[in-house]
Amino acid sequence: MKTRTDHLRLVAKYLRWRPAGSPELKELDEFLLARAMEHDSPTLLFRLAGEYLISAKVLRPGPVTVVKRVAHAREVARQETFDRLAHEFTDERRVGLGGLLVTDPAIGMTRLRWLGKGPVEASPAEVKAEIAKLEFLRGMDAHALDLSVLPAERRRFLAMVGRRLTAQALQRRESERRYPILLTLVAQSATEVLDEVVQLFDQAVSARESKAAHRMRDALAERAKSGEDRQALLDAILAIVADPTVPDEEVGGLIRGERIGWERLRSAQSGALPPLPRDHGHLAALKGSYGYLRQFTPQVLEAVPFAGGTAAVHLLTAVEILRELNATSARKVPADAPTTFVPARWRGYLKTAATRGNTSAYRHYWELCVLLALRDALRAGDVWVPGSRRYADPAAYLLTPAKWADQRVEFCRLVGKPADATTGLAQVADELHTALGELEQTLTAGDGPVRLDEAGDLVISPLSAEDIPAEAVALKAELTEMLPFAPIVSLLIEMDKRTGFLDCFTDAGGKQARTPELKRNLIAVLIAYSTNLGLTRIADACGISYDVLAWTPSGICGRRRCARRTWR
Repeated sequence: MKTRTDHLRLVAKYLRWRPAGSPELKELDEFLLARAMEHDSPTLLFRLAGEYLISAKVLRPGPVTVVKRVAHAREVARQETFDRLAHEFTDERRVGLGGLLVTDPAIGMTRLRWLGKGPVEASPAEVKAEIAKLEFLRGMDAHALDLSVLPAERRRFLAMVGRRLTAQALQRRESERRYPILLTLVAQSATEVLDEVVQLFDQAVSARESKAAHRMRDALAERAKSGEDRQALLDAILAIVADPTVPDEEVGGLIRGERIGWERLRSAQSGALPPLPRDHGHLAALKGSYGYLRQFTPQVLEAVPFAGGTAAVHLLTAVEILRELNATSARKVPADAPTTFVPARWRGYLKTAATRGNTSAYRHYWELCVLLALRDALRAGDVWVPGSRRYADPAAYLLTPAKWADQRVEFCRLVGKPADATTGLAQVADELHTALGELEQTLTAGDGPVRLDEAGDLVISPLSAEDIPAEAVALKAELTEMLPFAPIVSLLIEMDKRTGFLDCFTDAGGKQARTPELKRNLIAVLIAYSTNLGLTRIADACGISYDVLAWTPSGICGRRRCARRTWR
């Protein structure tokens, strides 16, 4: 053993590795504390500690020493979490957080369990239930909590623990561990419930619109059937009128007489259908669901704040007017209410109702147009919800002006553009004039890839494929043969062993068990949703049955929930 120890010291000295002394162990403690604020898994922290010691060229101490350092880092991380949030734990907030763990007679369960129950369908009752949760959380000022002092992974971990544990288990924990868990849970729930309300609004409105489309198609089919007799009558009249052997003075007699007859003509006239609107009656069919939508849309507009850019100014004004009409129970839409957001195919409904003075019909059609336009704007990002994560301001994903100011010079140097806006615009204008001059020469020649046809329309020929040299093709084939074949399933399994990414697919109920079969099914679903291999080939590659692969992620989990609620 002495010889082995001496050899180890010589090798470490030659490779310039250091023994784990007090300074090295102190640096290791600081590293573990920073990682423990993000991840609480002891196994992961132990592995990260080993990787850190390797990168720092420090000889790893015994496993027991590292385990003790990991346990110490986890305990310090819990205390650090409480200290960072201590200013939030006022007496009033402690009472509110403690009330989450007590059974509320009004709902027959604890508020903690109530917040964890998600909607099962997009119905008015479910929308109102989520709005009730949103109002409850806002009453606790959960939407105003600023937990940025904690890393995002720490917040996610604490909220996950709060969902997984029962009220009794949380009550048994000491206050320094219980209150941070509950605080992060209500803060994250405020964002998630807000997103849920908006998504349920989208789904409920879209479902009624889809049903209206089905009713419209059925009505068009019935209209086509009723029009067959009129088409047959038209064919009979045309046969008489277009017959050159029938004198003109006898045409009317034949139509009204023995060939067709007055009875058939009057029957066709009485069965005449009104002309179809521009959308073939889609909005009129949706009007039948107006009462259904009114069961929850006023509450959604009242509970959810909306914001947007310049493209949605008129729509947001209309939303504010509709919110005021709902609050005051007014029925008539103001004369100055905007309608520029209404599609052209639906403006005829508003014009007809306004011409006839039918204020009730105008209100119904205008409100439906506002709701549908709001849904489309939320999907497109023209309208966003402050405080939301799923419907956040698209500008939040861009660089802030302060960060861009630090990176602008380097970026402009890399792309070869001036940092001054005036100089850049002048340069772009010169490039545009040069390109237009070259385009004029090409159009004048008339034989280039861009030309004008006889009608004066611009014609752009399809781009020709770029020729790849034969040497490049041969080199690609040679390199491909040198690379070993790695099945995608094996790659994902190896990636999970190294990173543990499958553990990020957390069950909404807080279940943490990861059986090999569940991980295998998760890999199969990932491949199925991200490739076009087909279910049969994926099932063969993963070693599972075709029926199992055909399930949704919620089916694999074994829960009767929609996929968006099962995996986060």
